[in-house]
Amino acid sequence: MTVRKYLAATALTAVVAGPALAEDLTLCWAAWDPANALVELSKDFEAESGHSMNFEFVPWPNFADRMLNELNSGGKLCDLLIGDSQWIGGGAENGHYVKLNDFFDAEGISMDDFAPATVYAYATWPKGEPNYYALPAMGDANGWFYRKDWFGRDDVKAAFKDEVGRDLAEPKTQKELLEIAQFFQGREIDGQTVYGAAIFTERGSEGITMGVTGALYPWGFKYENTPGSYDMEGAVNSPEAVEALEFYKEFYKTATPPGYTNSYMGESLDAFKSGQVAMAMNWFAFFPGLYADPNTGGDKIDFFVNPPQNQPGSTLGGQGISVVSYSDKQDAALEYIKWFAQPEVQQKWWDLGGYSAHNAVLNDPGFKDSAPFAGDFLQAMENVQDFWQEPAYAELLLAMQKRMHDYVVADQGTAKEALDLLIEDWTEVFEDEGKL
Repeated sequence: MTVRKYLAATALTAVVAGPALAEDLTLCWAAWDPANALVELSKDFEAESGHSMNFEFVPWPNFADRMLNELNSGGKLCDLLIGDSQWIGGGAENGHYVKLNDFFDAEGISMDDFAPATVYAYATWPKGEPNYYALPAMGDANGWFYRKDWFGRDDVKAAFKDEVGRDLAEPKTQKELLEIAQFFQGREIDGQTVYGAAIFTERGSEGITMGVTGALYPWGFKYENTPGSYDMEGAVNSPEAVEALEFYKEFYKTATPPGYTNSYMGESLDAFKSGQVAMAMNWFAFFPGLYADPNTGGDKIDFFVNPPQNQPGSTLGGQGISVVSYSDKQDAALEYIKWFAQPEVQQKWWDLGGYSAHNAVLNDPGFKDSAPFAGDFLQAMENVQDFWQEPAYAELLLAMQKRMHDYVVADQGTAKEALDLLIEDWTEVFEDEGKL
């Protein structure tokens, strides 16, 4: 029996046999609005279990470096980790996460009770195989929000109809999205100059990759010609991919605020809340807070799914919750997983501002009307795509960050050249991994 299997079996026995002694558990995640909701939710677990919950929340720009370093060093800071979807391969293959299959079976936790896209993306490795290293915890995708009050103004609607030739409304395609953004670019509203949209261009962590894929996926981008083949030529640099990347650069150059050369989540939120932009992309996770904002929320804001072009497609966000294999408190950590998986807990999670992936919540007849963005969230999650979930995810991401930023922001080369170079980068990574 391997050490990992022994640890998992020991933890399983403890949970099945009865409650563990009171423990101080530490849950690690990113520092953002949903994390605050989870702190509130977890008070119920503390009351029911007798365990105490501590939280280690790291700002998004530093989250991956901080937590991946913790895992790679075998650190004991985190008993539970809500890790990004792209980490699942490394978490499984490097032994960072406890495999949960036996625990799920013993406790009657079925992955059929969770949205299929979230199980596939947040829990399984190899992809699609029934090997589970996490419970879907936080559904998320990249979506859009806009100034509904500006869209509804008679003078704005008349000007748009005159200039563009159609009625101003939520865009039905990526190209309509750009037309709207270009229409608002430099326009004066209430004596202020405004801009089209805030999009992601950040180079340091993952920002521009998450933004660019918002165009690539609707155009039909694929990472491989055949899943699992690592055959990227003709997929990563397809004509559709080239067109989508050129589109994203045009969007950046013609319809965004000046100086937004390194923008991600925070900059997008700031641009919208300060009244600079008519539209902005960001994760659904932020939408409850946006709607509640006293200045630009309420009846001034509305939301839409990332528009299709050749096909529907949204960039996947979100995370699963895993038990860290280096924890000395795996039995208590598994108790938390069991508690969190309950439908009534999942409903409260949604009510507090988290994004449940549980079918009992998502399929409830009243879910679509429970928030102004709830129906859009369901639609987005039906057509999500994720970045590579390979163990070498970090190297793959760094390469894409560089190539996309060099082309879109720094004006280096052509879109085709950027994608060709990206294939070269990724090929080298996969060769080093022994996969090519």
